[in-house]
Amino acid sequence: MLKSGPGDPPEASDRQSALALVRAYHARTMHHFQRYARGPGGLDWETQPDPFRRYAGAELLALEHVPLEQGPLYREVFGGSPIARAPLDRTSLSRLFGDSLGLSAWKQYGDSSWALRVNPSSGNLHPTEAHVVAPAIPALCDTPILAHYAPREHALEVRARLPREASGALALREGELLVALTSIHWREAWKYGERAYRYCQHDVGHAIAALAIAAAGLGWRVTLLDDLGREDLLRLLRLADDRAAEPEEPDVLLLVQTKPNGGVARSTLEIPAAFDTLKPIGQPNTLSSDHVEWELVDLVAHAARKPRTENAYAAETLLAEPAADARLLASPLALRPILRQRRSAVSFDGETGMQLAEFLRMLRATQRFPARVFPWRPRVALLCFVHRVRDLAPGLYLFARDPAALERLREDSARAFAWAKPAGVPEDLPLVELARGDWRAHAAALSCHQEIASEGAFSLGMLAEFDAPLERFGPWFYPRLFWECGAIGQVLYLEAEALGLRGTGIGCFFDEPVHQVAGLATSAWRSLYHFTVGGPVEDTRLQTWPAYPAR
Repeated sequence: MLKSGPGDPPEASDRQSALALVRAYHARTMHHFQRYARGPGGLDWETQPDPFRRYAGAELLALEHVPLEQGPLYREVFGGSPIARAPLDRTSLSRLFGDSLGLSAWKQYGDSSWALRVNPSSGNLHPTEAHVVAPAIPALCDTPILAHYAPREHALEVRARLPREASGALALREGELLVALTSIHWREAWKYGERAYRYCQHDVGHAIAALAIAAAGLGWRVTLLDDLGREDLLRLLRLADDRAAEPEEPDVLLLVQTKPNGGVARSTLEIPAAFDTLKPIGQPNTLSSDHVEWELVDLVAHAARKPRTENAYAAETLLAEPAADARLLASPLALRPILRQRRSAVSFDGETGMQLAEFLRMLRATQRFPARVFPWRPRVALLCFVHRVRDLAPGLYLFARDPAALERLREDSARAFAWAKPAGVPEDLPLVELARGDWRAHAAALSCHQEIASEGAFSLGMLAEFDAPLERFGPWFYPRLFWECGAIGQVLYLEAEALGLRGTGIGCFFDEPVHQVAGLATSAWRSLYHFTVGGPVEDTRLQTWPAYPAR
């Protein structure tokens, strides 16, 4: 009999021991050419986790299925004209969740069927859950509520109707609501073992960006309330039930502002004492009949838990959002169809390329939108393997999303690279050529021998500044490096769709060999995520059905 799940992991005695554990976890879960990180070895299909969490006994509030033609143009969200603010009502809240975390389609092969979602996930396992604290909303709820979003039903499960002493003491302004993201680590560990914690954090980053982009399409703004600690989120969400191997670990609380904030920035709020006495409604469903204990995942999750902080990012000098690309401003594409058609490519044709201007637009986009969401300066640079970009020689390139990081990367690299500005690249874009040549075989080999990394227009590895931010902020910043990578990936997905191409996030890569290619001999920078873009080859064996069939 497999173990049903671990108890609480041992306490990290202090900041340094927790930081040491995070570093040890990252080192142990690296893939190497000679061996992979510890995983299950095979898939036990009898215990595959249910991808849909439900709270039995909770009242279900159905959301609307808003026609896709309602909404702004893609360019308006990514740098065009301002978007008129939608009122906070049942329709707009339905759009927010449907355009970020809802289902996008069903696929079927033979007797097997599975759902796809607007937000991507490693292995389509979807460890990320969303909860909302919303005010009374006409035609939806006549009282403030604490609810869980159920994507299969596109509905809210009411876990508590909030009394005045709880909702009023939160001190939310008119038109504000809260969205919390949590992770069920078992969903990823079932397939990926010890590396699962990394993938859960990628998915949180994708979900943050998906929510922020959907909110922007409504003229709203999303802010991380990142001075809150894990215990604050537990009190707010009433997630005291450990559920053995299936608990929801709270990750982040997002403030959604549907009206102008008056220029007042916030990074925290107070959780009223009235929340401590709330009796949440609904029992979470059991996702698997049996479980395997992955102690290291629980240990790193415990070590990386965030304490409450005060102005943690006060010393951060944020970058100005770069100007939008002229081609983007002329695009007639609507936003919401692009959000809903996003898919992860499974194969590329090995022929389709892209224009230099299109490639540069994608790079700028990875600077633009995450800069609106995260309260820290960019910590992730892109190591690009360029295969088929017209007017740009094939080769290895480096894009420093924070221009100030370019010199640090050059100093940290032991390789004799060119570090040259390519012809046709604007001076204000921190893209440099490292080495020309055919890097397709390298790209595939580094991404766990996956041809999809070599058959597209380009692939890339996300190099995160590692030592410095962990020392500065503490072990709790470790998952945030992955969040930034996930948000970059979400932007790349949408940019690819807008160009008639397709993208794919790659979580499997050989860590140290990537560092060696970049000449990085220390842990100052670490590779955390890979991505590739190209012309997709569709699997014609699969049938596609609507996300929410008409009833």
